[in-house]
Amino acid sequence: MSFAASNPAHESPVVMDRGGTEEPLVVLLHGRGSRESEIIGLADALPPGLSYAAVRAPLPEHPGFAWFANRGIGRPVPQSLRATMDWFREWLDRAAAPGRPVLLVGFSGGAAFAGGLLLDDPARFTGAALLYGTLPFDAGVPVTPGRLADVPVFVAHGEYDEVIPRELLDRTWHYLTEESEARITARRDPVGHGIAQQALDALAGWLADHSRLTPQEDLLWHKGLG
Repeated sequence: MSFAASNPAHESPVVMDRGGTEEPLVVLLHGRGSRESEIIGLADALPPGLSYAAVRAPLPEHPGFAWFANRGIGRPVPQSLRATMDWFREWLDRAAAPGRPVLLVGFSGGAAFAGGLLLDDPARFTGAALLYGTLPFDAGVPVTPGRLADVPVFVAHGEYDEVIPRELLDRTWHYLTEESEARITARRDPVGHGIAQQALDALAGWLADHSRLTPQEDLLWHKGLG
């Protein structure tokens, strides 16, 4: 796919929302060829009291949509990833005012996109959960030692995943657990390219833990000063 074809339209994304506008925001990012109406179902298994937004990726990819053009599975075209991240950030910065906690939850291609957003601007996000996917290596975002220092990151992989190349899964696992300096929660489950129930339960607990505001942060947020 050419860069021109991979450039997202200058329109706001299609979003399915659950929850209000003051709670911490959890952004759900679907996999390649899927759409927002499928991943929003995850919210049923995740903590109440949070706000959820399932966002549709901008690039048509039969039978759904994709976040970036690929050079191969899990290998984004750098210009395409950059364009889509900028497009997404325009929406996010309108949807979530500064100081409102934002956590990313991405599955498969959505995990690569969430990883790109996090690596591009770690300070913007309260944390990220990367489910059954790879980080976007060699795609124009920094993957340097210590890049995610003290950022909460949840990563789940399937031991029998045959969709994402094993080389990329292993490289992602090593970077996150050994080099990134993130506050990492990592698990491998005996499944393929799909979310294990145990991983979903662990994700729910992780979101509950890491979406909490301190009393001072909560006061600042509700005064509009955060």
